[in-house]
Order: sequence, then structure tokens, then C-alpha cells
Amino acid sequence: MKKTLLLLLCIVITSCYQETSILIEGDFTTSYVNGDESVPVTIKIDNKVTGADTYKWEFEGGRPATSSEKNPGEVLYEKQGSYGIKLHLTNVDGEIRDISKTIEIKEGIHIQFKHEIIKSNYSPVEVAINNTTPGEGLNFKWDFQEGLPASFIGKTPPIVVFTTPGDHDITLTVSNGFESEKEVRTINVAPYLMSAFVDKPKFEDDDYQNPVVVHFSNRSVSATSYKWTFEGGSPATSTEENPVVTFSTVGQHQITLEVFNDKTSHISIVPITVLPDTNLRVFNDVQFGINVAHNTNSVGAMFSTTTRLLYKANEITDQSSPFVDIVFQSLNSDFGSNKFISPDQAVNFGFLPLKNAQNTVFINSQSLCNCGLNFTETQFDAMVDDTSIKGLNINYSAAGAQEFGFAYPRIILFQTQDGRKGVIKIKEMVKKGTESYILCDIKVQKQ
Repeated sequence: MKKTLLLLLCIVITSCYQETSILIEGDFTTSYVNGDESVPVTIKIDNKVTGADTYKWEFEGGRPATSSEKNPGEVLYEKQGSYGIKLHLTNVDGEIRDISKTIEIKEGIHIQFKHEIIKSNYSPVEVAINNTTPGEGLNFKWDFQEGLPASFIGKTPPIVVFTTPGDHDITLTVSNGFESEKEVRTINVAPYLMSAFVDKPKFEDDDYQNPVVVHFSNRSVSATSYKWTFEGGSPATSTEENPVVTFSTVGQHQITLEVFNDKTSHISIVPITVLPDTNLRVFNDVQFGINVAHNTNSVGAMFSTTTRLLYKANEITDQSSPFVDIVFQSLNSDFGSNKFISPDQAVNFGFLPLKNAQNTVFINSQSLCNCGLNFTETQFDAMVDDTSIKGLNINYSAAGAQEFGFAYPRIILFQTQDGRKGVIKIKEMVKKGTESYILCDIKVQKQ
């Protein structure tokens, strides 16, 4: 009887134990901290498993690599790739369970590329690209503004050619499937090669009368070397950038400039014309002010046939005064008393003295000088060279230097200190109060 009761009790106890056995259930989840899927990546583990007593985590490629905590928290991944997370679970009831998951860690984006212009930036420009952006599993998209090719997919593009002058963007967009980065570099294509120049004669030769010394100013674009040819010039050729050439033959001369760079060449041809030498310098519409106009800096009364400038009182300096060779003197706007005077006598006629002043002989009155001169307005107007004046005897005389009144047109003869002979034609006498002046044309020998 006792044995039967004991057997029944054991059966009951065993049945109760099997009914209360604890099962391991649930799962764990992973999430990207701050939604960042590219390295460095932090994965947050959220363990929702129940019924387990021991936990053994393995984080492939992660830090930490293992854990025995129920909730290991966060795991750091610093390299791109696919990594497994394994969880081995047990409990006191002998339950065992393994859970595995795979996470994807995307490569971080750190764009690194260089571009190199092959030869030079003269069109056409060839550009080589060296892409050293680190990482695996990245996508590369290139855009070349006005380039050939215009775009490219892949890590390293072929040689890119740009032909249009100006700035061009090279744009690289890198993507890892989660995010993308963009970097832009700019290259410049120099303007198209063009040959161009301007010619400027020496100041004394600006009438282009034979002989002419000409300075050629290069205005070429994108040129690195030059080849000049000067028809009728000396020198006949030159490789200088800005040569100086003398032309001693009357007529038209072709000037050829061929320019080069490492890509191409270009030629321009421009004619210049050398005129016969008249040995005559002509100045039209020169205004000589009365004394007060000059001294109040309104209208100058002093002129230089060398610098070709009219000077007011405040423009006379130690540097300019030695070049003055014509001085007009008139006391008032009525023009009752007028005369051209030698610069070295200016201080005696209401002007400040001129330093190193020249001596110029003027014949203000041909009719009174008794010097056999009778140069007319018709002769003046007909002058195309110095033939009509080079034989004139222009000498100082008190009678010839006399003043004249309000009467025009009028012819004044003169000879400068360096022996050049000239003629002044007074065309008009303009009464404007303190700004009164006479209007003149002047023709004078060059040498």
C-alpha cells in the first residue's frame, strides 16, 4: 500500500515540473545610432528575449567583440562590410537558443582627387584625373562642364579635353548608398591664340614721315613666342615681344606677326605707310591767351614746338621752361598792343622769368622790318613742306619786333634758338574779357 502511494506521488511531481518549464522566447533588434550607416557606425542593441539566464554575444568586426550582458548597449564599427551578430542563450531548464543577424556597414566618404593639366592650359586642354578617395563599395559620378567626355561613371575617368576658353568645373559625386558627398574643382582654359599688335612711332615721328622709328607693342593673346617680319624695316625680322624698327623707305610696308604656343600658331598682317619727309611740323588752332589769362591759369600764352604743348603760368616748371620757344604778350582784351616775344625776354613783359629760357627771333611786322620779307597768307596756306621758308633770312630788328594791334589775319615769322624757321598765322582775335585769346596755326621746321 505504501509503495503504491509513493509511486503516485512521484508521478504527480514529475507532471507538475514539466508543466512549469521556462521557454526562451523573443528576439533582439539593431538600429543605427543617429541614422548613420557609414563608418564610423554605432549599432544599438535592443534585447527583447525572455526566459534566458545566460547571454553570449559575438559582434563580428565590432567593438566590443563579445559581451555576456543581457543588454550590451552599443557596438562600434569602423570598417565597411557585412557583419554577423550572434546571440547564444541558455537557461537553467536546459533551454538553448541561437539568434543571428547580419548588419551592413557602409563606407564613409572622404573625397580625395587631383587633376593635372597636361602641357599647358592653352586650348585644347587635356586634364588627367587621379582619384585616391579611400573605401570600397563606393559609387563615383563625374561631371565635366563643357568637357569631352561630359560625364563618367567609375572611380578613375579617362583623359578629359576642354576646348572652350574660360572656367570649367570638374564635379565628383561619391555615394555609398546611404549618403553622398560632392566636390568641385575648377580649371581654366586660356583664350584662343590670337596675333595682334599696335604700332606707335617715336614722338618726333608721329607724322610717319621718312625716316620713321616705330615701337611695336604686342597685344597677342595666349602667345609664348613671336616671329616678326618687317617689310622695308631695319631689322627685317625679330623674335622680341616688343621690337623697335626703323623704316627709311617711303611707301606701304607689310608688318607680319606670327605667334605660337605649345598647341598652335596664328598670323596677323597689318600695313603701315611711310610718307615723304616734308620737314614741316603743323599745329592748328593754337590759342594764345592775353597776359591776364595766362597768369590766372585760364589760357596759356607760352608754347613749345618741341613738346607741342601750350603752357599756363601754373604749368611752367624748371623742367618745362627750357622747351618754351614761343611767347605771346598782350596787355588787355582790346588787343590794342600785341607782340610775340622771345622767351628769354618774358620777364620784361609781365611774366615770371623762365629758367634756361630760349632765344627766339620774331618778326611781328614784315612791313616795318625793312628786311626784304613779304611772306603772305596764301603762301602759308599752300605750305606742304619747308621749301618756302628754309631760305628766309630771319634776323632780329627792333622794327621787326614792334607790336601790332587788333588786325588779323596776320603772318608772324620766327626762328628758334636751334635754327628752325617757322610761320604763325593769326586767324582770329577772340575778346572774352580776362579769358581773351588769339587763334593761330603754326608751321615750323622739324630740324
